[in-house]
Amino acid sequence: MNMPLPHGSLSAPPIRTVEYLLPSVPAGVSEARSLVRAELTGWGMEKLIDDCLLIVSELVTNAVQHGGSAYALRLEGREDQLYGEVFDPGDGEPRRCSPGVDDLSGRGLQIVAAIADDWGVTAADGGKIVWFSVGCTA
Repeated sequence: MNMPLPHGSLSAPPIRTVEYLLPSVPAGVSEARSLVRAELTGWGMEKLIDDCLLIVSELVTNAVQHGGSAYALRLEGREDQLYGEVFDPGDGEPRRCSPGVDDLSGRGLQIVAAIADDWGVTAADGGKIVWFSVGCTA
């Protein structure tokens, strides 16, 4: 039998989750940033917007360049912590590179690692998930 919680009792904070399936085209990077900005604003997580926009830009760009015809962007918010992931059906595992000073690309995962509290890559059926987490700091 489920009993209601007494007034004023502690309960787990709500978890907010959203997922988008986006086409793997260069314009999708801008669309992903717009979606992240709108969701985090609606969730009251404005402090995380700038960092998340940069992280998502890098991960989505990789998915567009290497992942296949479409990718999924998923965000999960809890209090002052955000977990995000980008799934794509591409082969291989992304890894950090050591680009030369004149190279125009190859720094995306270095940027993600510098900004995110944690990040990683997980194999998934039919592809991979690159995930990250960031939290608000006082």
